[in-house]
Amino acid sequence: MFERTLQIVLTDDPGAEQPAATRERLKGRFAPGAVRRMTQLGMLVGALVGELQPREEDAVVYTSQFGEARALEAFLDSFPTASPTLFQTSIHPSGVQQGLIARQQPLREFIPMAGGEALVAQALLAAVLSPAPRVILCGGEECGSWLVAPQAASERTFAYALTVGPAEAAGAAARLRLTPDDWPGAALTLPGWFDLLRQRRAHAGPVGPGWRLDLDWS
Repeated sequence: MFERTLQIVLTDDPGAEQPAATRERLKGRFAPGAVRRMTQLGMLVGALVGELQPREEDAVVYTSQFGEARALEAFLDSFPTASPTLFQTSIHPSGVQQGLIARQQPLREFIPMAGGEALVAQALLAAVLSPAPRVILCGGEECGSWLVAPQAASERTFAYALTVGPAEAAGAAARLRLTPDDWPGAALTLPGWFDLLRQRRAHAGPVGPGWRLDLDWS
């Protein structure tokens, strides 16, 4: 069993907010002009991670199933005369990297993760197994349009960032336990994980293949 505390938990649930509105809302969180080439997911995750004031000795675990879906859609929509600018945006560094690059923030350990039903479980395992003194676990999605139907983009936009500390740390917002479990229940999806954080809801059940999560809030 692995037991850890969640020290600081931050979320952003912008609903149907468009990228231009997100840019206007969050531009003050970054250096002047930095948001001009950032994706919506990059702005959302970058703003939250910035509040946590990452340090060089931190480990950052980043989670997203679909990544920069809007940027990819915009590039594909530009065919048959493909836009070089939209191509550059579509292969931009991941959401959290955009904010770290803008702040010129060095990191010793960065673990980007993508996946399906096992994503949350594997990200939590990466966080609790990291030897770093503090782990920042973050991620999110940006809502797509025509890529939603073939299940190649998210149906909603959201972002989260939290710090994982040792089990004995005081002043925790929540406590989590990961326990090996063979019960074949449904895995906890990334949107489901976000909803637990956003609503401060407890969880006691499967999180992914072979693992059970117990999450209790203070």
